[in-house]
Amino acid sequence: MGSYSFAAPAALVLVLLLLIPFFFFNQIHGESYDRIDNGALAAAGGFEPNGACDLFKGSWVYDNSYPLYEATACPFVEKEFDCLKNGRPDRDYLKYRWQPSGCSLPRFNGAELLWRLRGKRLLFVGDSLSLNQWQSLTCMIHVAVPRAKYTLQRTQGLSTFTFPTYNASIMFDRNAFLVDIMSEESGRVLKLDSIQSGTMWKGMDVLIFNSWHWWLHTGRKQPWDVIQDGSAVYKDMVRLVAYEKALNTWARWVESNIDPTKTRVIFQGVSPDHANGSDWAQPKADCRGQTRPVAGSNYPAGPHPAELVAEKVLRAMSKPVYLLNITPLSQLRKDGHPSAYGLGGHSGLDCSHWCIAGVPDTWNQLLYAALISR
Repeated sequence: MGSYSFAAPAALVLVLLLLIPFFFFNQIHGESYDRIDNGALAAAGGFEPNGACDLFKGSWVYDNSYPLYEATACPFVEKEFDCLKNGRPDRDYLKYRWQPSGCSLPRFNGAELLWRLRGKRLLFVGDSLSLNQWQSLTCMIHVAVPRAKYTLQRTQGLSTFTFPTYNASIMFDRNAFLVDIMSEESGRVLKLDSIQSGTMWKGMDVLIFNSWHWWLHTGRKQPWDVIQDGSAVYKDMVRLVAYEKALNTWARWVESNIDPTKTRVIFQGVSPDHANGSDWAQPKADCRGQTRPVAGSNYPAGPHPAELVAEKVLRAMSKPVYLLNITPLSQLRKDGHPSAYGLGGHSGLDCSHWCIAGVPDTWNQLLYAALISR
């Protein structure tokens, strides 16, 4: 409004004042952008006083004050994520801090987050990459408030970490596809248009969804025999096409079942793997032996195809879903995987999951920034 003086007619000033909240509402919900833009949401939360700052654009910088915690201080880390305990000899991968361009990422405050979560339930829904983030978050909060009593209960695919004093639960529902897999006469059927398992998601205060990793599995690792889309049944399908159909089913579920005044919905984004060094201009390499991130802000292989699909689906939704866009910053972290130091140092190479402590801690710093902005 800098081009208007205080001599402007009162009616015009009133109109402008009425339009300002509408403008910021549109910006916050990404409605005026071709791509999902969470920068305006960050700005609304006060992270960048001079304008919108995209917390997901930046680079990794070496910071000797990192990591935020030692894995030894977290007694419940899954064995496959505890890289140092499994014999990883280097520690530099723990020393990198995510630095957004033009602003700073709020430092994680576990005590404050736990206070904000009192009386609430936060649920991660997804595959083992959601497990990675859930494990990291529970560690970060436990280390911040080590005297707070906690309980950890696992029942089939549901893991529940509770801080009884705060009546706060941080949960993980293992659900790799979000849509249903059912056993029928034809075998295990991946139903692209069905989410019966969504019943348990209702009533949560925060829902954080993730899916992609399992969509690429074939052979013995493929957990379904046929794909059903409506009345049509397929032996197989282009996996990106199937993924988009499933995400559209998930989006319809959110539109029909979620009240955004009661439940915050977040999509985690797509966690990349680093099995093919051609993606970062080292054709003969993989994640093994990597000790530093890709330099700069741009990943040589470009945007992740599955992430573009997820953004397309989120753009078409009428209800607000926050994109926790971990993909670009995680693409740069070819050094952060367990590699040969996953399952107790046994043979095998894990270029998909992440060490804890490590990259998922940054995902949770970004999650924290999103949660405190509201």
